[in-house]
Amino acid sequence: MKNLLFWGVAGAALSIGAAASAQPARSLAEDAAAFGAREAVIAPRLSPDGSSVMYLTPGPGPRTFGVISNLETGKSEVMVSSDGQPESLRWCNYSAPNRAICRIDANVNTIGYLLGMQRLLAMNTDGTDPKLLGQPQRYTDAYLRQFDAAVLDWRKSLDGSVLMAREYVPEVGKIGSNIVDKKEGLGVDLVDTRTLRSVRVEPPNPVASGYMTDGRGNVRIMRVLEERNRAITGKTKYFYRTSGSRDWKTLVDYQEDEFQPLAIDAELDSVYALKKRHGRDALYRIRLDTSLASALVAENPRVDIDDVERSGDGQRVIGYTYVGEKRERVYFDSEFKALANSLSRALPKLPLVTFVDSSADGRKLLIFAGSDNDPGRFYLFDRDKKTLNEAMIERPQLEARTLAQVKSVMVTAPDGVQIPSYLTLPPGKDAKNLPAIVLPHGGPSARDEWGFDWLSQFLAARGYAVIQPQYRGSAGYGEKWLNDNGLKNWRTAMSDITASARWMVSEKIADPNRLAMVGWSYGGYSALMQGALEPSLYKAIVAIAPVTDLQMLKDDFRHFRNAQVIEDFIGSGPHIVEGSPLKRANAIRAPVLLVHGDLDTNVYIRHADAMESALRKAGTQVEYLRYKGLDHQLRDATVRTEFLTRIGQLLERTIGR
Repeated sequence: MKNLLFWGVAGAALSIGAAASAQPARSLAEDAAAFGAREAVIAPRLSPDGSSVMYLTPGPGPRTFGVISNLETGKSEVMVSSDGQPESLRWCNYSAPNRAICRIDANVNTIGYLLGMQRLLAMNTDGTDPKLLGQPQRYTDAYLRQFDAAVLDWRKSLDGSVLMAREYVPEVGKIGSNIVDKKEGLGVDLVDTRTLRSVRVEPPNPVASGYMTDGRGNVRIMRVLEERNRAITGKTKYFYRTSGSRDWKTLVDYQEDEFQPLAIDAELDSVYALKKRHGRDALYRIRLDTSLASALVAENPRVDIDDVERSGDGQRVIGYTYVGEKRERVYFDSEFKALANSLSRALPKLPLVTFVDSSADGRKLLIFAGSDNDPGRFYLFDRDKKTLNEAMIERPQLEARTLAQVKSVMVTAPDGVQIPSYLTLPPGKDAKNLPAIVLPHGGPSARDEWGFDWLSQFLAARGYAVIQPQYRGSAGYGEKWLNDNGLKNWRTAMSDITASARWMVSEKIADPNRLAMVGWSYGGYSALMQGALEPSLYKAIVAIAPVTDLQMLKDDFRHFRNAQVIEDFIGSGPHIVEGSPLKRANAIRAPVLLVHGDLDTNVYIRHADAMESALRKAGTQVEYLRYKGLDHQLRDATVRTEFLTRIGQLLERTIGR
């Protein structure tokens, strides 16, 4: 099999990271360009017959291409593209061997607010005959339709028809006509993606917020969000249907986060779901009959079970996953368990193996394999021929590089609690008295995982030790570790983050006079808070898309239906002021680099605008990279290269290399 994208690199597939001392010196410009490049393969999907793969790949700047590559000939053709200004492709998939559906997202300023929009577009695999799959926007619509449709069941992508949840918006009336469309809510239609002919499966329901099918075209679960005065409360109720019935029965009554359905297995007539057990998420299998008989499938004494594994769309459930020090996949399907063991032996340097997709008959599998110091590559496995061939590599710009290894460590907090953390050390350097970076994750209710991370790898390539603490407030470790969250209990989270910096010093890894903070989103919030709380500890602060004021964050969402959820999450009280970096700008002494996109709907850019103003007023050295037309993720290789360069320059000036 030929390499689809980049000729001549397949022979190096398993040699990455073999010799740390072989790392050649590279310029900051070279490192910034290599690590700032976006993944070459995004959201790949296998064709129904397993002969080709559809995926997204970046173009210049924010542009993205939807590409189809033949797995036998290596020939690739562009099907569609987006310019990212503001429309951007998020994924594409086959609805038939010669028909595709792509999702397009855009953050736009409309009706006085910055809103996220999403549309589904069908087209032939040569890019012709495009058709929007949602209901068309009308000037008489009662309100704006942000998200028009979602695919519930791909039906093995054989005939071009898919089962879709569609948002219906009623009309407010037409001038000179008494005929008004009153349909409202989320319905389900069987849609022919070629002709747009549809068959109603579920009538629009004003209270429904989501549906789940059994992979065989049957809608079996409905989600309803509790509302008060059209405001979401954060509580969710689930209904279910027994096999062959149209009647909805209560599966789980209104609750906040105690229950989450993951997948329906039609063969077992059961739903796999996460439920709380001993303060952590455990996996249960629940019969979708009148008995609702529940069986515990898996739990872990330290961390949450987080998902189930399937070999492809609509295929049976074959296992489950959780993240301890590394992501673990446990297969209760004997065939896939044996296959996973064989792959581990065949790819010993790539322990993170995932079954990404399968052909319609399940005989060909698209597999991803990666590690901490290998960004990953995709393989095609033929279950009948027992052949495994490399198809694509995720980050070709890094193929000739020796990347850093990532080690799990435990940091002792001031109260004696052990904080799980990841330590990345620069290749080819002794781990002694290094300039060092604390890199907390976003969220705050998220977590890092062992594996490749482009930002920490860039910093390590520049000669810095990097620690990523999973502070109390991180997700994945159970309810107690969440500690409410990292905003209400910011003092605990900040204490854990500070402890990780001091741990590197105590272990002689870091030079105490050469420490810096880098963070994105809540990580950017943490960087600014750390700069204010520990002004003598850090010599530089980098905050990308940061939250800077908790009251401002609440105000950002006050006109949205989830305003009460945000209000409850952030809370009220003295911490609103005490836990806001904007209110502590006078305490920050280290030079600050701010980075933000003006179409960010996660954290509005006014947070960075206000922080820059406050820092300048306080006399603190501040640089501000304000990017037009980009969202929270800053998906633009040119932009990423620029801000990585500026980060590198700031760090060299303040903590050296």
